[in-house]
This record gives sequence, structure tokens and C-alpha cells, in this order.
Amino acid sequence: MTLGLSAEAVAAITSPDAGWRLQLAQDPQALCVDGPEAVLTRADFEALVAEETHRLQAEGVGATDTVAWLGHNSAAMLAALLACERLGAVFMPLNWRLSADELLGCLRHAGVAVLRVMPEWQALGDTLRHGLTTQGWAKGSGQPGDLLLVYTSGTTGEAKGARHGAAEMAANARAAITVQGLGAHDRVLAVLPLFHVGGLCIQLLPALLCGATLRLHPRFEPGAWLADVAAWGASTSLMVPATLRAVIEHPAWDRTPLDSLRFLNSGSSVVPLGLIEAFHQRGVPVAQVYGATETGPFSIASRPEDAMAHPHSTGRPAPGVQVQLAGAQAVGDVGEIWVKGDNVMRGYHRMPGHPDFTDGWFRSGDLARCDAEGRFEVVGRCKDMIISGGENIYPAEIEHLVASVPAVAECAVVGLPDARWGEVPVLAVVLRSGAEWDEAQLRNAYTQRLARFKQPRRLVQMASLPKTALGKVQKSRLVAMLQDPAG
Repeated sequence: MTLGLSAEAVAAITSPDAGWRLQLAQDPQALCVDGPEAVLTRADFEALVAEETHRLQAEGVGATDTVAWLGHNSAAMLAALLACERLGAVFMPLNWRLSADELLGCLRHAGVAVLRVMPEWQALGDTLRHGLTTQGWAKGSGQPGDLLLVYTSGTTGEAKGARHGAAEMAANARAAITVQGLGAHDRVLAVLPLFHVGGLCIQLLPALLCGATLRLHPRFEPGAWLADVAAWGASTSLMVPATLRAVIEHPAWDRTPLDSLRFLNSGSSVVPLGLIEAFHQRGVPVAQVYGATETGPFSIASRPEDAMAHPHSTGRPAPGVQVQLAGAQAVGDVGEIWVKGDNVMRGYHRMPGHPDFTDGWFRSGDLARCDAEGRFEVVGRCKDMIISGGENIYPAEIEHLVASVPAVAECAVVGLPDARWGEVPVLAVVLRSGAEWDEAQLRNAYTQRLARFKQPRRLVQMASLPKTALGKVQKSRLVAMLQDPAG
């Protein structure tokens, strides 16, 4: 879908003092495209927002009430977000990949006044409504000024709701528009789920605010993505490592023209270099973005024009964002990423004084190094770092190299206890379908490029890696599996 803005509106939204009021452009060519068939004009979309606003009002929704949304990507979902903004309500997108129990935990913690469920998730919605009925609904549970409430995946066992207001979302959009060079000339292909701030705020909302044309897929499918790049002429799209890999492995990859793509963005986790290089070989720059649910997420990013020259780099801090590496003493040292800026969340819902958010600084738990030119390279998570014989080992360094082996579908490195060294790195590998296990080939990927103490002491073939509902490897579970003799 597309929502264009007038020159005056663009100037307003790119001003540091801009409010979050969307004024529709007068350009009759600006269209909203929702999927491969339905086309919405600006007037259609404005009517959709007005209809949802009236519907919520009829249900008694007012300021600080929380509206939860369960459904695939759609124009209706975006209309509900804008309707909440107009009513002073809070929009809470739900991750349909989570279990009913996990979702109920988030809903009860948030306190929701309305649960909107799309037809494709009706059965799950009925379960959630029943669960809320047995433990109450809630009115006015949000904070004044909050617009978006997004719960983290809870990989550490603690699901937390990040609170974003209109000002934070506008600041994020300004930074994203500036770094990516987004404008009315762009055709943005949006396929990642909008229940994450990545899918919603890295390209989609910035595209709406700068008048770009947007095609919105209900959910990612690699064949549909390739078809729209070729036929619709997409100029950019946001991907994550799993979707990059799915596109590269699709039968139509080699024969699909990618000439229309000005660049791709990728983020969500450390992006394997092999995936980036596959697109670079086709002439498509892959510009990395670093951020978190708590940071809007646009915090550190490489510009499209710099991406090919610095494929290892996550980029520099976005405009208006401060980044420091806690614990790093000199250029090149590894430290924990702390982020501060107008795009960073207002806090965690019902968790005042949380140690991850202090004095406006979000302590990410991610590790990175910064070079003399101010470019950052993310190397992993604090909790994933391995200390072997007093030396620090960052799993991502090993995983990058092994992931480039053609036979490898995915891999992960964890530390296991060792009587002599304290911990030693162990490599778990999932092979591609039909590939044969070749330990010598796997070791050759890193033996000449890594210090001996960093090299895995053990290589293990696995059918799959344990993952969260978001597709991220659960390394604590992997450690337990590798330590279990029966596993």
C-alpha cells in the first residue's frame, strides 16, 4: 500500500519538532497497493482509517486504552495503528508465531481493552478471548502519549513490553529516510511481519511518510518476493538472514532480474557474509541495520552507497542516535552496545527502573567493535561470549566463516565446560538437504583465519537447531542438548 505526503507534510515530518499527524498528498498518482491484486487509492486508505476509528470509538476505546491486533500484514492493520493514534490509544501488534500461552501472558501483562482478530487467526483468537475472560480485560492500562506497545520475544525468559510514542516513531522515521535516501521515487516491497518494529518501522512507515509506493505482502514467500521484484520493479526491501537465504535458494533466483533494486536492508541478527556476497555478486548492495525492539529500531546502519565497500560493517550511528561501547577501552575493542536517542523507547510497560534502561540509555546486551572511521561491526551477544583460558571468543566470528561453506544450511557456536580451559567452543552444524558431512571441509573454513584458541574443539552434526518463535537460535537450549549424552 502507499500513502503519499505533500511537500509541506514531508517538511513537517522531517522536522525534529514534528508531530505524528499524517496529511495525505494531493498527487493523484500516489497509490496504496495491498498485495498483488488489491489497489487502494489515498482516499480509500483514508476511509479505512476513518472506519476503524469509528469502530473503535463504538467499542468504547479512548485515550490510554490498549488495542491488540492479531493478523497477517494488511492495510487494515496499518489503519488500526493510525486509528489508535487519532484516539490517543495504544496499538499492540501480536506475534502470531507465539503459542497461545505466551500470547496470553503478554496480553494479561499489557492489559487490553480490545482484541481485534483477523479471519485467518479466528481459532487462536477465540482461545485468547476465553483466556482474557477468565482473568479480566482492562481499560486505560497504557501511559498517556504511548502509541505502540511491542513485546520482546522473551528469549531470556522475561517478556517485556517496549513503549513507543509518536515522537519516538517520528524520530525513527526521520533517521531511516535520511540514511536510506528514501523518497517518492522508491517502490518499497514490504514482506516482513508488522508485529515487529523492524517490519513496521525500518522501511514501511518511513515509506509512507516520504511518499514512496509500497507493496505489502501478507507474509513472506520467496517466490512471490522474486516475482514482485521482477514484475513490479521494487527498488528496495527489508530482509533478515532467513529470508535472504530462502530467496537465494529458490529455483527462480538465477533467472530473476534484480536490476530494479537500488539496495536491500538486512538486520535482526548478525548477517552471514555469504548471504550478503550472493546479492553483491548480482549487483545489489545489502545495507545492514542494527537495532532492537527497544530502539525503534533504526539505530546503527550502513548507507546503500557504502554497503558494497564495507560488507562486514553494520554502519554508523543513525542521525540523532548516540552509541557507546561499554567496556571498550580503545579503538577495535569489543564492548556492549548502549543506545540513546529520540528514537529509543519511553520505557518498559509496568517495569519502571528496569536495569536494561537507565538514564535514557538502552543496554542492548549485544557486543560490537568500532573501527577508526566510526563503523561498527556486531559480533554477538554478551551472554554468548565464550571465555576459554582467559581469552574471549565471539561465536559470530566462527559462525560467519562456517556459514559460507556451501553444504551448510545453518550453524551455531556455543561454549561447553572444560576442566582445563574453563570453556571451549563447540560447533553445531545443520547440513543442506542432500549434502554429506565433511569435517575437514568445515574445519578448512576457519583454520587459516582464526587463532587456534578460537577454533571449535568439537563439531556436531544436527538435524535442526533449537529456536525461538522468532527463528533465533536458543543457545542455552543448544548447550543443554550438546551436554546430554542421549542427545
